[in-house]
Amino acid sequence: MSALFEPYTLRSLTIPNRVWMASMCQYSADATGPDAGAPTDWHFAHLAARATGGTGLILTEATAVSPEGRISPYDLGIWNDTQVEAFRRITGFLATQGTVSGIQLAHAGRKASTDRPWNGGGPVGPENDGWEVVGPSPVPFAEGHLVPAELSVDGIKEIVEQFAAAARRALDAGFQVAEIHGAHGYLVGQFLSPHSNHRDDEYGGSYENRVRFALEVVDAVRAVWPDDLPVFFRISATDWLDEGGWTADETVRLADELLAHGVDLLDVSSGGNAAGVRIPLRPGYQVPFAARVKAETALPVAAVGLITEPDQAEKILANGEADAVLLARELLRNPSWARQAAARLGGTVHTPPQYLRAV
Repeated sequence: MSALFEPYTLRSLTIPNRVWMASMCQYSADATGPDAGAPTDWHFAHLAARATGGTGLILTEATAVSPEGRISPYDLGIWNDTQVEAFRRITGFLATQGTVSGIQLAHAGRKASTDRPWNGGGPVGPENDGWEVVGPSPVPFAEGHLVPAELSVDGIKEIVEQFAAAARRALDAGFQVAEIHGAHGYLVGQFLSPHSNHRDDEYGGSYENRVRFALEVVDAVRAVWPDDLPVFFRISATDWLDEGGWTADETVRLADELLAHGVDLLDVSSGGNAAGVRIPLRPGYQVPFAARVKAETALPVAAVGLITEPDQAEKILANGEADAVLLARELLRNPSWARQAAARLGGTVHTPPQYLRAV
């Protein structure tokens, strides 16, 4: 059997294959009003199409734990019951296709309150539904971006509680996997990196202090998430800085601690916390980071980053570099990638009976 189409079990949850969909923001929720942050028909159609295409696990876009945690006013959130009810429609349909529903819980920190990418992605103020942003330190992401208010210890504790409350709602909404977003320069990742964390209290300075917030969030989510369901953590393995940033060595060190705190899988990406860095893009360019975590720790990993071809994905798993692959843009191009890859590699995926004539 193709390694890509073997089931994968974490705790009591079996995911039907190793073709997973990475979180990708759609910037398509209502910005204000009673339905702000709730998934719409767009989100349903977008996610349902990948489920009918055979994808084994679908992770939602970064879903904010509070209104201020959104990247843009148009992001999804899970801070109220209206959002929970809207998500149930999606998770219910995905279950009918045999696809596992995962939610990425997030807080954007200093990278919050920005416009949609197709409108330039720059910061937006209150006149455009924006808000004051927060971070570990009063250091903006880039020139022209908002200067974040430095979070107090009480403010940090409040956000930890917001992650726990969001996880409770996610479970109520039908999700089976909770992923904590610690990558791409958003709040959890901002605390990890000395590039963005200039604090001199118990949340800054040493490695042990910089990872404290991440581990507190993990503990809070794990405490309310069922013991028989998995928790993932998404990490940027490196800031791609020569010095003064988060490193691959620290990623390996943190992986061991995340495992000890009840994380079941590390979703390994990179970058996003430092503006203007050069990232050497090439097919599978982030896979070596995942492979190193897998080789040096006992924590399962998923690899991501310009994985586009079935043979490429199969080789990553067959070589033991990762336990699953996460596709992003390739699934935007081709929602049925998993089914087509199965046909090529001799695997099988769920096919809706309405589509059997096309098999």
